[in-house]
Amino acid sequence: MVRLAIVVAEFNYDITQLMLQKAVEHAKFLGAEITYIVKTPGVYDIPMILKELVAKEEVDAVATLGAVIQGATKHDELVATQAARKILDIAVESGKPITLGIIGHGANRIQALERVEEYARRAVEAAVKMARRKKALREAKYNGSTVYID
Repeated sequence: MVRLAIVVAEFNYDITQLMLQKAVEHAKFLGAEITYIVKTPGVYDIPMILKELVAKEEVDAVATLGAVIQGATKHDELVATQAARKILDIAVESGKPITLGIIGHGANRIQALERVEEYARRAVEAAVKMARRKKALREAKYNGSTVYID
């Protein structure tokens, strides 16, 4: 069973709370055990929590959830881009899958609401698949025939 953590930004709470509900439902459907749900003030704060979560033995993968809504300036672009970059850095450094379920940049509130379920489900599904495939790859042995991990 995959032990999954979820990190969800509180900013744009009306959107992210719906994302969290959909993510939890989908994790249960996939048979994953949710070991932690951690809220952060915003998307930009997610990487700080990720560093702590990936160090925990009872976390195989992490799904991140958030919504960065377009404003009058390019602040949304800065927040989303920097958070995504650091999330990927932490995933590579830790060797644990961390998926990006963050809506934006450039999305307005209506677009974000339309994408709630899709982004939440995709983030959870990718985290679970990657954790399972990493485990299968660790256990696989090459014996002269192609090893196919699916």
